[in-house]
Order: sequence, then structure tokens, then C-alpha cells
Amino acid sequence: MNLICICLDTFRADIVGNNGKMSFVKTPNLDALARDSVCFDRAFGEGQPTLQIRRAMFTGRRSFPWRYNFDRRGHWHHASGWHKIPPEQDTIAEMLLSRGYMTCLVADTYHMFKSTMNYVRGFAAYDFIRGQESDNLRAGNGKQIEENLKQHVREPVNWRRHGTLIQYLLNMQDRKSEDDYLCARVFQSASRYLEDMKDCQPFFMWVDSFDPHEPWDPPKAYADKYCPDYSGKDFIMPGAAYEDGQPADEEKERIKALYFGEATFVDKWVGHLLNKIDELKLWDDTIVMLTCDHGTQIMDHGSFGKGANKLHPFNTRIMWYVKHPDGPKDKHINGFVQSHDIVPTMMYLLGHDYICDGMNVWPLVTGETDTLRDHVVTGWAGWSNGPALGRASVRDDEWNYTVEVGQPEKNPELFHLPSDPDERNNVINHHPDVVTRQKDRLEAVLGHPLPAVQNEVCDSNAPPPGVKYRAMKYDV
Repeated sequence: MNLICICLDTFRADIVGNNGKMSFVKTPNLDALARDSVCFDRAFGEGQPTLQIRRAMFTGRRSFPWRYNFDRRGHWHHASGWHKIPPEQDTIAEMLLSRGYMTCLVADTYHMFKSTMNYVRGFAAYDFIRGQESDNLRAGNGKQIEENLKQHVREPVNWRRHGTLIQYLLNMQDRKSEDDYLCARVFQSASRYLEDMKDCQPFFMWVDSFDPHEPWDPPKAYADKYCPDYSGKDFIMPGAAYEDGQPADEEKERIKALYFGEATFVDKWVGHLLNKIDELKLWDDTIVMLTCDHGTQIMDHGSFGKGANKLHPFNTRIMWYVKHPDGPKDKHINGFVQSHDIVPTMMYLLGHDYICDGMNVWPLVTGETDTLRDHVVTGWAGWSNGPALGRASVRDDEWNYTVEVGQPEKNPELFHLPSDPDERNNVINHHPDVVTRQKDRLEAVLGHPLPAVQNEVCDSNAPPPGVKYRAMKYDV
């Protein structure tokens, strides 16, 4: 069997299908894929966000708790667990390459390619599509994109604040059509690689799209589908709308539409790759998986974004669909699964054994068992310029308990899911027995009682674009 895995960054799991909170977002290609797939409806991240979860997805090893002190210079990201894959951990690409697979990576998730990272290990071919977010691709003083910048920020322009956005707009200067958008380039490149690999099977390809991560910058028509007749600024970095207080209601609606439009745009280009699989007649001997690293809050609890203080399903739940030539279609699995289960499941479906922290989840599909675990533990890295920080969630059928790992008395939360599915009412003071049980489960993963001081030390260096634009003087 060939294997293609598509990973989408910041794509909410409740968008695809007919029953999710955001299923009104138009994703026809992903909806069709889900109907042809096994769908794991309670899949959650193990360690999040971006690089932490991809490390587990590549190795099957837990990334949480944070325990490694690798050189992080050049990362410009102050989050625990944000580092390379440990050298003693094999990757899925390395394991399949050694078994005769052609291996290929196509990605614009630029964090994977920064200095001292090693996420290309085991890939015989890879394409890094550059230009996302603060990827320092293009140079300039920012003045050449000033008029464009004013469409996305308050005026007068606070140049010091918007280094990431300035860098992104510099990177996008030569964009002329939809085909030039980064998401489109990722899936066009992946389609070309499929052409190359159709005669060197078996192959394994990982396609990693940074969209719909911020900036939420789809072609205008895609946002207009969800918020027509809007004439204000497009705050493609939502935080820019809050620079001088709360944005107006119509601005919030437009920010939502930018995210929804980007999700629809991503769906279009996922469809481009799926059509290529069809054109090359690869479905009979190719497994296709689709997943994401996390979601994001779209005003669910009154704001935009994700983070360690928002360990709710709109952030921590992930998509995981498996379309297998011989597997069931439109089958929904309710058992808990997690991101580090992806590798052992891949290996099993390709006919190989692999023992790791994750579990092969296919017995849930065949009916050999109804459950593999009765709870899930998710760690979300906190921002730090020193010792590792982070928050964890312990979720079971009835409760979601969240707590600061190093400071357990700082804003602990307990939500009763049957009566409070949106997780708004903190009942931490009313169920001490539940708190004790959930803490025990977390401490079993940590290997240490709370508070658990983790030994990572985060890099304190600022991103080069941030340093550059903070240092410049502008007369605006």
C-alpha cells in the first residue's frame, strides 16, 4: 500500500461533516473524503501546538511532558517542547524508507525547517514552500507594502507591533492569482510529486499545509461568501483588531469570515490533490489519512485564537480520517484516540509492527474492542523566556480537568460535560474526588506529583523580523 497523510494547521474538527458546530462552512471535498473514510470523532492532541504535535505524529512518542533541552537558537518561538525530534526517536519516514518506500514531504509549515530542526529526517525528497507568517524570506524596510498594511491594521500604523504581518506581506508581494497562494502551491507541488512517484511505488507522502493558520488571508471572494457587503479593514491577524480596544461587531463578523473563507479555500486545494489521486488511478492501493494539529477559538468563549488557557474541544480536538481501499466508509468511531496513535496505526495498516507510546487504533474499526483508553491527557505548551511552562487537560466521558502543570493552584478548572458541553461553568470547588482522580491521571503521565517542574529552558531570542521592524524608525 501507498500512504498519503495530509495535515492542516489550525483547522477545526467541527467544520467537516453535517453535525459539527461549524458545519455551515463549505468544505465539499473534505466532506466527501469523510464520507468515504473511517472518522475518529473523539481524536485529541497529545502535546500541542504546532511542532509538539507533529513530533508525536512523526514518531508515535509522546511529546508531553516537556523534557528536552536542545539548542533552540534560530527558532524564535518561546514555547515548551518547541524543538527538533530527539535523535533516538525514529520517524515514520525513516522506518518506511528503510522498508523500501519512496518518501516525500511537501510543506509550508516553516517551523519544521528552521535552524536546528530536523523534521525532514527520512524523506528522500521534500519541497519547502516558503513565505508563511514570519518566515524571513523577503527583505525590505516595509515601506513598499505600507498601503497594503493599512488595509489590515489600525491607523496610524504601529510599525513596532506588526513585525510578523509586515514580513508576511513582504513575502506575498509577487502574488498575482489564486495559484500563487501558499496553500495552492503546497497542493500543486504535492500533485506533481504524485506524478513523479506513480512509477516508484510503494510511496509515503506527508503533505503539510500551514493554512488555515493566521494570517487568515484567503482570496477576497472566499471571505465574502460568509460576510458580504463589508467595506472595512480585513484584520487577517485578528489581534490587530484589538489594538485600541474591542473591535466593532461587524469587524468581528468579518474576522470570522476570513477564517471560514480560508477553510473553504484550503478545502478547494485539498480537492485538487484528491483529484490527482483519482486521475492517476491510485485509490485501489493507496491509504489516505487527513488530520490537523489543533483548532482555534472563533469567539466561542468571547475571543479569537488558541493557547494553553483554552483547552476546550475547539482547540484540542483534531480531525483524523482514514480512507482505506478495503476499509469501511462513513464509519464513525467514538473511542478516545490521540495524535501519537497515528504512527502505530500507519505501521499496522502497512503490515509492520511498531511499539511506541501510541496505540494502533484499528481494533476500534474492526470491532475487536469498543475502547482503548478511558481518558486522554493533552499538554499545551506555554510561552516562556525561561523554565518550561504549560497547561494540561485530562478528559474523560464526563469531565474535563485543566490545570497549570507547574502551578496547580493557578486557575484550575473542572467542567461537567453532560450538563456543560461548551465548558463554560467551572465547578472545580464542588467535586474534590473528581479532581483527585484527574490529577492522579495527569501525574501518571508526568511521572511526578503536581506541581511538576519540567526541565526545559526556552530560547529568549526575538524573531529576526520582530527585531528588524522594532529597530526601524518610520515617519508615518
